[in-house]
Amino acid sequence: MEIMSDVSQGKERSMSGYLSETARQLKPSGIRRFFDLVSTRKDVITLGVGEPDFITPWHVREAAVYSLEKGKTQYTSNAGLLELREAIGNYLYDSYQLEYNAADEMIVTIGASEGIDLALRALIEPGDEVLIPEPSYITYSPITTLSGGVAVGIETLAEHEFKLKPEQLKAAITDRSKVIVLSYPSNPTGAIMTYEEWLPIVKLVEEHDLIVIADEIYAELTYGSKHVSFASLPGMKDRTIYVNGFSKAFAMTGWRMGYVCGHRDLIAAMLKIHQYTIMCAPIVGQYAALEALRNGMDEMSRMVESYNQRRRLIVSGFREIGLDCHEPKGAFYVFPSIQSTGLTSEQFAEQLLEHGNVATVPGSVFGLGGEGYIRCSYATSVTQLEQALERIGKFVNTLK
Repeated sequence: MEIMSDVSQGKERSMSGYLSETARQLKPSGIRRFFDLVSTRKDVITLGVGEPDFITPWHVREAAVYSLEKGKTQYTSNAGLLELREAIGNYLYDSYQLEYNAADEMIVTIGASEGIDLALRALIEPGDEVLIPEPSYITYSPITTLSGGVAVGIETLAEHEFKLKPEQLKAAITDRSKVIVLSYPSNPTGAIMTYEEWLPIVKLVEEHDLIVIADEIYAELTYGSKHVSFASLPGMKDRTIYVNGFSKAFAMTGWRMGYVCGHRDLIAAMLKIHQYTIMCAPIVGQYAALEALRNGMDEMSRMVESYNQRRRLIVSGFREIGLDCHEPKGAFYVFPSIQSTGLTSEQFAEQLLEHGNVATVPGSVFGLGGEGYIRCSYATSVTQLEQALERIGKFVNTLK
């Protein structure tokens, strides 16, 4: 009756008083705000979306259609199709020398994002600190908050190619530190870590008894050197929750197919949460993912080579414009500095969109160390990249 009364009097009733304090304080995605602006404009070249411009290969789509034709529309095991988990296990062993038991050390998830969420919810007690090297993927800190933890950013620097340095990690560790999220190749910087660079990090993880969430969704997208999985390092398998998926390397973002692997005790706890919240990943997507693993490597290799060509083009282009840009060795992003323009990253992104019709993401949304940079995805056509660079160059010249 009260709601009807408000409506009849032309008033809009606020329901915010019913929200939890956590929900009220949670900030909306800084990336999505910019793409709301993009949707109102015409002729915009978008370098902001972290999504392959390739279509899921036909044979993968066909496998999904065939599964429907065969009547495969039921629930699967909570952990996912055993056949798919076995294929994931084979793939990880062949690619990164990781050995996981498909029966009890693996869960097929709704994208890599669910895997990160499951890991944090299974591990975090109220007040536990989660260490996050930044700039980083924007999800880690909010999910930590939703899990009751305290996100602690560790600023990485352009002068170190945005790699995590042991002295930085050591300075951030306290007696409340429990988890560290490691995401290399990095979104947004494209940074990678080598075997030698990981070793002092391994030592600190052991000394301080940390659990590692290794988000390696861009593992297949490296240029010039092979990805080193953190779980493959000495003594790290049992204390690492490995997260990956099919979105980036197999051009399957909309399918929302991911997976997590780890020690059976950790996976068992995560599976309980997954059972109650998700039940299982969609069966159609699981059959598509199985086909991608079995027969999708050639397409993946061609995509990686195409990204590599675009990477060289866009890095060179930004340097010619006069914007410092370190060379990313992984993922499909560049993170050029716009400090020479005198604008903040948000001002630069907004004005570039307004006057140049190019959409980028301000580096500030990615946490510590992001201010003064913009993120640009080169997962778009060469023609679009060339046009975008021309527009950015003209815009930067107006600022001189």
